[in-house]
Amino acid sequence: MKDLTTNNTMRERADENRYKLWVLLNMNRWLLTGVMAAGVFLALMLWGMSRPPSAHQVMVTTDWVKMSFQALIGALITGTTLVVSINQLVLSQEIGPLGSQRRRMDLAMDFYKNTDDLLDFPSPANPALFLKELIDASSDRARAFEDSVQRSDDEGLRTHTEKYVEDLCENAEVATDDLENADFGSFDVMKAALNYNYDRKMYDLRWLLNEYEGSLTSEQRDAGTEALTALTMYGPAREYIKTLYFQWSLVKLSQGILYLAVPALVVAGGMVMLVDGSTFVGTILGIDLWLWVISAAYTICVLPFLLFVSYILRLATIAKRTSAMGPLVLRGD
Repeated sequence: MKDLTTNNTMRERADENRYKLWVLLNMNRWLLTGVMAAGVFLALMLWGMSRPPSAHQVMVTTDWVKMSFQALIGALITGTTLVVSINQLVLSQEIGPLGSQRRRMDLAMDFYKNTDDLLDFPSPANPALFLKELIDASSDRARAFEDSVQRSDDEGLRTHTEKYVEDLCENAEVATDDLENADFGSFDVMKAALNYNYDRKMYDLRWLLNEYEGSLTSEQRDAGTEALTALTMYGPAREYIKTLYFQWSLVKLSQGILYLAVPALVVAGGMVMLVDGSTFVGTILGIDLWLWVISAAYTICVLPFLLFVSYILRLATIAKRTSAMGPLVLRGD
């Protein structure tokens, strides 16, 4: 008998370590940035303590510290300019002539009219509630399909349909529970949207309709087609919400990098122009004070890059998990 069951969450379906996936997706991006910054600071401190010459001796006898921070100044300015360019790229999609904006509105309203017909009421304006209603519609139509199939004489059709609908409704319940209290802009909406395994559900339903085509009445076939239509509507809706989330995240990333770039430039400039070998003298906890200063200054200077890494890790993981739309499963589930 064909297996029509799947796991209810993306984490369970992913072929990756659960802790790794939590870091990539669920962990707060600023917290992840802080953890990576602590790692950089600790690595520099350990490396510095393992070197025979002290940091103060290196500072007095060489220019490598000033040269390093001079390079960081250039990197920070270039990176900040790149962030502005990213912002312009995101904003450019929202800027256009009246005719272009009208076409965008017409296409959006055509889709909403289709979802209104599917839901039998106006589609919610809240993205989380919008996805929740589409998932509820797919589970309701799946139950209606199951009810119609119960009158069939084909035991295999009844058994397969019952297992399919039970699995779909369990998955839908998990996703809708997460969506009820989710706010757009946070990862909670995308997490719940990714948990609903609609692509596999589409494939399994198409398999059912094809495998038992000769046993289905026209009423049962119509009920199955309506359930498939509800699943089909979820695909572009999720991709649209994903696009909005990507734009939102890129804007937040740009703002965060700009916030961090200013203190990073101040620290890098200070290390180049205002600091020499006699500025800091002494030790803290038996460790050369200069090593503390250099490690802390360098960590502050790389904070914008670390924030960039933390956001791209999440966005790249989401893109990987949603690279196909429709009944095409790129995973081993």
